[in-house]
Amino acid sequence: MRSTTTRDTRPRIIRRPHVLGSLAILAITPFALTACSGGGGAAAGGDAGTLTILDYYNNEPDKTLVGDALDRCADDVGVKIKRETVPGKDLIQKVLQQSSSKTLPDVLMLDNPDVQEIAATGGLSPLSDYGVDTSGFAKGILDAASYEGEVYGLAPTVNTLGLFYNEDLLAAKGITPPTTWEELKTAAAALTEGDTYGLAFSSIATYEGSWQFLPFMWTNGGDEADLTTPAVAEALQLQVDLVNSGSASKSVINWSQADVNDQFMAGKAAMMINGPWQIPALSADTNLKYGSVQVPVNKAGQTPVAPLGGEVWTVPVTGDKDKQAKAAKFVECISSDENQLALAEARFTVPTKTALAEQYVAKVPEMAAFTEQVANARSRTGELGEEWPEAATEIYTAIQLALTGQATPEEAFKQAAAG
Repeated sequence: MRSTTTRDTRPRIIRRPHVLGSLAILAITPFALTACSGGGGAAAGGDAGTLTILDYYNNEPDKTLVGDALDRCADDVGVKIKRETVPGKDLIQKVLQQSSSKTLPDVLMLDNPDVQEIAATGGLSPLSDYGVDTSGFAKGILDAASYEGEVYGLAPTVNTLGLFYNEDLLAAKGITPPTTWEELKTAAAALTEGDTYGLAFSSIATYEGSWQFLPFMWTNGGDEADLTTPAVAEALQLQVDLVNSGSASKSVINWSQADVNDQFMAGKAAMMINGPWQIPALSADTNLKYGSVQVPVNKAGQTPVAPLGGEVWTVPVTGDKDKQAKAAKFVECISSDENQLALAEARFTVPTKTALAEQYVAKVPEMAAFTEQVANARSRTGELGEEWPEAATEIYTAIQLALTGQATPEEAFKQAAAG
């Protein structure tokens, strides 16, 4: 897949009901009952030499690229695989249905913010049960895949956010890529001309808007455990200032990340906040010269902190211990050094083992800023766990209130928290 219209990946931000609430609807046969059944999973009565796999890479080229990695691991582990792919928006409902009918797959891919919610139900098996080595992985992704001290899955690659800039537009104004908020505001103002805005970003009223806000909030010392602090309000004030000054369009409240990329590629924005999944489309435009840097910080010396996007491969509890052990070996294989580098290079994502960073950037230099960003990136669920969706909703609600002038940044978060 070479554009966001076909690339059904990153950051996999899907607005849907809270997973635990959905599980409650199916309380008669939740994950927990499947875990305690002692058998009856899809694998329990199936072919001992075949592992069933469920993921949401249903669009090309990701479907084939990931499929190639799965095939390599099938050979390494000595099994056949039976793979099913579904659209991202349908994955959780599919998993709920499979739990109800006791037909969970042997290997299950989950978006990283969903792992803790599913692990909390007892539907996943901790990798420590099988001696899987989880050392060397970036802390953020291990936090995302952990629940109550146990690691439940591994991610071969991840993604995050950065600042893209149009090299020609910046050069024409003698502007270097901004590294601080003040430099960002100054550059955005200078680059705003005619029908071109200085900066584009997504502040849409979905988890996507929250995702794009996190680098500014976290880097400034804000925290999702308390969204009413001055540090959080200051990050939102930055967005308000950019929009009110005319350096960013008022339409950011309606733009998805795909829309933001469209604006940038059309020359309607000189800079944008976005992720590396846009690189194939950007590179396909031979007339566009672009670069990327880490998301600017408030004050020089701060460490840029951005959210981690990406998928985690897990071992569901099916009741067949032998197949669960094989599934664990399979999950370990997917995140081998070889597969991490192959998938990262092909898909413009970042290897999750930090020791691979230098080797990867040497092969894919346009991913340098994102690779550096991942080293300090955070999991969205690392602190709040399964309560993250509530915080994400408060964030995008407050953003909408502030950018539409209904509340100051300070009051916006208070109003959002109040319901």
